[in-house]
Amino acid sequence: MKIDIHSHVIPDRIVGAIAADPKRFRARIEGEGPARKIIHDQGYVYPLFEEFRQTEAKLDAMDRKGIDISVISPAPPMFYYWADADLALEVAGLVNDGVADMVGVKPARLRGMATVPMQHPDAAVAELERVVRAYGFKAVEIGTSIEGAQLAEERFRPLLRRASELNVFVFAHPYYVGAKSGLENYYLTNLIGNPLDTTVMLANLMFSGRLDELPDLKLVLAHGGGFAPYQIGRLVHGHAVRNEAKSISKSSPKDLLKRIYFDSLVFEPQALRYLIDLVGADHICIGTDAPFDMADVDPGATIEAVPAITPLERQCICCDTALKLLCEG
Repeated sequence: MKIDIHSHVIPDRIVGAIAADPKRFRARIEGEGPARKIIHDQGYVYPLFEEFRQTEAKLDAMDRKGIDISVISPAPPMFYYWADADLALEVAGLVNDGVADMVGVKPARLRGMATVPMQHPDAAVAELERVVRAYGFKAVEIGTSIEGAQLAEERFRPLLRRASELNVFVFAHPYYVGAKSGLENYYLTNLIGNPLDTTVMLANLMFSGRLDELPDLKLVLAHGGGFAPYQIGRLVHGHAVRNEAKSISKSSPKDLLKRIYFDSLVFEPQALRYLIDLVGADHICIGTDAPFDMADVDPGATIEAVPAITPLERQCICCDTALKLLCEG
């Protein structure tokens, strides 16, 4: 069995709301059929694939990729971290109820992952509690940064703590708008910016002591953890020799890294081999990033290409780790 923990949706509830009031939602929908797309005032433009909205289209795509179960999560432009409390909570509710609608069509093959209005911490906790109570969600997706604010900031701790108490895993996915210096061209905002944001987030969580304070937090990082696993030695060395890095957390970054979970979305089998050796296959799950063009369209082949992969490693990555995170193992 293969379980994908990184598969995006944009449910019809939020699509309909944007179409009805583009000014309020600062986005509009243009085109028809395959040419239909969403244009956000912030600058995002992307096709509104049927797989985003329609359960059957998602299932067909899963079948093509050999995926048995997908944990479906909102596409990051649906985070709406810039919005005031009323709009942010409304968007989160529309998206989460829409995710639940899609799961309800085929609960044997889909699991739901929520979004919450992180910029309004009390509302974020309330929405998390609602979806766990109403729908039994076992996962919440959050941005690696919140409109430039780091997840390590004290104001976000209540949400992380509550997720830990509810045994909900936190899926951290890059989200920012606009090109940083040097990333303006060649789609580097995504190719380098996304893994960089994840790396910065994790380093801040490590050195700030947040991971020490939340030992039971189940944190899952998209895109194989960004650059962090491959530069962990530098973080360890810095923690050992620099007072700035070791002034709060006394835990080795390498020890903290082994508590983190990762998706398999690194594209290079040799890199996935390294990640397995570093953190263990029992901390890695399949992630496809469907249906964006940066998706892995044949995750099974990627896993099979990993040098010297063992049957146990394959079993962990394909399903056992995800089942553990979803409390179904």
